[in-house]
Parts: sequence; C-alpha cells; structure tokens
Amino acid sequence: MRVGITGHRGLPENVAVRVRELLRSQLVTYAPDQLIGVSCIADGPDAWFADIVLDLGGRIEVVVPAVKYRDDLPEWHHPAYDELLRRATQMHDTGLEESDSQAHMAGSEILVGLSDALLAVWDGKPARGHGGTADVVAYAQANGVPVHVLWPDGATRD
Repeated sequence: MRVGITGHRGLPENVAVRVRELLRSQLVTYAPDQLIGVSCIADGPDAWFADIVLDLGGRIEVVVPAVKYRDDLPEWHHPAYDELLRRATQMHDTGLEESDSQAHMAGSEILVGLSDALLAVWDGKPARGHGGTADVVAYAQANGVPVHVLWPDGATRD
C-alpha cells in the first residue's frame, strides 16, 4: 500500500506534536511489510511522516520536485532531508530545475499518482499559493485518490 503525504509546514510546536500523534495513529493501521510512504520530505509533516513510516518498519519513496529543492528548505532541515533521501528505496523527480510553486505542484502530482491513498495535514482552508495543501487535496480527489484529512481539533496555523 503506497500512502502519500501533503501538509502545512511551519506549524506551531503544540500543533506539530498533535499532528505527529495523528500521523502515527493513522500509519499503525497498515501492515509494516506492505507500507510504502511517498513523500517530498520537506520539513514538517512530510519528514515526520517519513520518519514514522520507517520507524514502523515500512519503506519510503521520495519525490524531489526540483534540482534546487533542497536548497530552498531550511538549512537546519538539510541533515534530516539527506538522511531520509539516503534511506529511500526509490526516488522520483520532475526534471525541473527551479524550486518554485510550479515544481512543487508537479512533484505533488507525481506523489499523488504513485499513491493509493493520501494523508493531508490540512486545516481545510484554501491554499496560500499555487501548489499548496488544498491544491494537492483537490488534485487527489479529482484523480480518485482517497484523501484522509488529519487536523487536530481546535488547532490553528497562525
């Protein structure tokens, strides 16, 4: 079972803790030997998801939206990104150079195409820019990929 992830970055720590719990509670429902997590491994839900999949005995596949994608992630996240990329059983890329909203959406489209289901750490609000979580959810729904929204009760992003 390939499960993809999309979600908001930059969550407040109290929300982040609850999101990690929700991710784990969802992922433990899959048989570890059949669980393949598909992620772009950005800081936040993407990386938490990949860490949990690996911790549970599953495998990860990484989608790299652009050649310069890593450079646009926070520098403090680079060691975790590199480690997750090293542990991936497969890597997929868009062939795009610049890490912009077009590349992020293209990466998400590949991710959705590889996934049997999508977990969305989403507050239910419109995307703040092209390729945001809401856009990925809409793309998955339009393409018949089941979406499971994970959002803590009463949580806010700002």
